Amino acid sequence: MGESRDAGSDADPPDSVVDAVFDAVAATVPEIRAALPGRRVESGTENASGESVMAGDLYADELLGEAITAVSGVGSFVSEERETAVDAGGAVGDGGDAYAVAIDPLDGSSNLRSNNAMGTVVGIYDAPLPATGRDLVAAGYVLYGPITTMVVADESSVREEVVESDDDGTGVTRTIVDADLTLPAEPTVYGFGGRVPDWPDQFTDYAREVESELKLRYGGAMVGDVNQVLTYGGVFAYPALVDAPDGKLRLQFEANPIAYIVDRAGGAASDGDRDILDVEPGGIHDRVPLYVGNEALIERLEATLAG
Repeated sequence: MGESRDAGSDADPPDSVVDAVFDAVAATVPEIRAALPGRRVESGTENASGESVMAGDLYADELLGEAITAVSGVGSFVSEERETAVDAGGAVGDGGDAYAVAIDPLDGSSNLRSNNAMGTVVGIYDAPLPATGRDLVAAGYVLYGPITTMVVADESSVREEVVESDDDGTGVTRTIVDADLTLPAEPTVYGFGGRVPDWPDQFTDYAREVESELKLRYGGAMVGDVNQVLTYGGVFAYPALVDAPDGKLRLQFEANPIAYIVDRAGGAASDGDRDILDVEPGGIHDRVPLYVGNEALIERLEATLAG
């Protein structure tokens, strides 16, 4: 199936801290997945963005927080489920010796109840948070689908791995299935979030064009929908809405990491006006419209929204 690589092996990428963070994420994945069947209910609490939190969100956040903050070289940690950053030791940015890590522990957790795809999103920044996407040194996501995969992007490439528990249950094996993942040149699919009546007129015009050219693939979890675009080519969007002009997705935990991955895979990412990676944040939980996919489709989108 591909090159096999045990978590924690000697096959390190250029940045050992980045490698260690994704080792920690991969090692946590089987436990998160195994715990989901019993955590398909709401926790009775809200996160920092005012959204109802599933029990699975809190469990994944706890496990990932413990694993990532234990990595030497991680100076701070922040999650969609936490109001503020956790100080993990070490100075971040400005000549410091540590990175900041931002995660969405269980993207698409509303899909738990219907047993559809979900994921985990990770961004590793060389700057205190909040930061721009230009401060990312690596990003990735885990997709809990029929199989568990992890996509990791750094300055050199984007790779896709299958993550599996070892037969004896003492660790995980990561098998590289694509060492240089790139966006297909010919787009095939599209997926757009939000209620259609809430779309601005310009975006509706764009959607009508795209739906005549591409196949609809939308599952309600950004990780799953973006993975479709990376696999088949196309465009994913969670647009600005009439009643939510700032969009829904969080810049630090979702939009920046996904934009970084798509950019490294040869695609483009926009907030409708500019590259997502150039958006200056005002706070850790800022929201932003997100449009990612093949460059020509994103250029058409920006031209339509500007018109």
